[in-house]
Amino acid sequence: MDMQEQMVIEENEIVKYDTAWVSQVLVIGGVVGALTGLGAAYLLVQRAKKRDERPNLSALEGVKLGVLVFGLLRSVAMLGSGDEK
Repeated sequence: MDMQEQMVIEENEIVKYDTAWVSQVLVIGGVVGALTGLGAAYLLVQRAKKRDERPNLSALEGVKLGVLVFGLLRSVAMLGSGDEK
């Protein structure tokens, strides 16, 4: 068995899954997430510069942002699942 393959038993049958793509997806996702975070931080800093004050997020803004990120992650997780709601 190759290191990039995983054996899985489904209904008394052995099925091979190619897992070579897993690390590539994780790296791409990490890079995209880091770039998105940097972009958000840049926008926050630019907004603070326009107002001539330090960047400040209230607890309410933090909760709103967390809910938005959770909704985005849920949408990403549902991609390609076939569950249309």
